[in-house]
Amino acid sequence: MGPDRKAGGRLHRTLHHADLRSVPEVRRALRALLRPCLAEEQAATAELLASEVLTNALIHSDHDALFTATVHDGCLRVEVRDFTGRPPRPRTPRPHEATSGRGLLLVEALADDWGVRRHGVGKAVWFELGPAESALEHDGQPDAA
Repeated sequence: MGPDRKAGGRLHRTLHHADLRSVPEVRRALRALLRPCLAEEQAATAELLASEVLTNALIHSDHDALFTATVHDGCLRVEVRDFTGRPPRPRTPRPHEATSGRGLLLVEALADDWGVRRHGVGKAVWFELGPAESALEHDGQPDAA
């Protein structure tokens, strides 16, 4: 039958301003949290999107960032809170920008839902991934299980 994909959990980290060395540690902790909860492909997508949102917060803010991931009933919500009121904007990367400008485009394309929530002294960028079981099979037919 496979692992119980309905298990849940929570991960919370405070990351220091511009400390990009902390991003791989958060990815490893997120992978450990998601292993029993999400399918491997979903977990890989979650790691990628979390890295993008977290890196944006650390690079484009002059303050620390708060990372929270919550899994409940096979759904994941990741939220990265920073203390800069400037809203993020997806932008089209220029050809000479090898690694910059693609983060929010990836979030927009791969997350089931995402957004920005303002709070008193900044904002939180969040995304959600739903349960894999609700997705259609490769042949376009609903899962019969």
